[in-house]
Amino acid sequence: MIAAIAALPRHWFVPAEARALAYDDEAMAIGVGQTISQPRVVAAMLTALKLKPGMRVLDLGAGSGYAAALLAKLVGPSGSILAIERQGALIERTSIALAAAAEHDALSKVDLRHGDGLVVSDGNFNAIHVACALESMPENLLQRLAVGGRLVAPVGPHGGVQKLVVLHATAQGVVAESDLGEVLFVPGLPGTVDGAPSA
Repeated sequence: MIAAIAALPRHWFVPAEARALAYDDEAMAIGVGQTISQPRVVAAMLTALKLKPGMRVLDLGAGSGYAAALLAKLVGPSGSILAIERQGALIERTSIALAAAAEHDALSKVDLRHGDGLVVSDGNFNAIHVACALESMPENLLQRLAVGGRLVAPVGPHGGVQKLVVLHATAQGVVAESDLGEVLFVPGLPGTVDGAPSA
């Protein structure tokens, strides 16, 4: 994980005016009320997913695309990432950053979409990374987790402190696996926000 973070230029994923601070271990604003999480938190979340080459991963709340690019490095060229962002205004910049990352290294495919990740219906995933606060766990997300897969998400009140929880899907159902501590994420909200660039 540390090697993947060290190899991926974080400044590609932050606004130009913030690039001097891109390597601080801090969350940073990326516009439209969204943030890029601090590297330490991203590392903890992705480590908890126990990723392997070839996995199919859902990245909910793609934001800057930083976590999606790391996911793509960790599952390798044989894997795939579906990254969903509800803020259309971020899509163009995030697409550019992901393209730069793909040119830099042999990454798995990242399918970036402007949409509502809380209602995704694209089959099952081996891992689900949620980068926005959920007041409760949507049943739809649990249904998207393949047996043996893991989901990591901040769960708790919007505007307050959340718990970073890890869930594990077994043949008998989804069970809580661990609690990675307290975090503060932007709210996970239904629907989409206009502003995606026209095709």
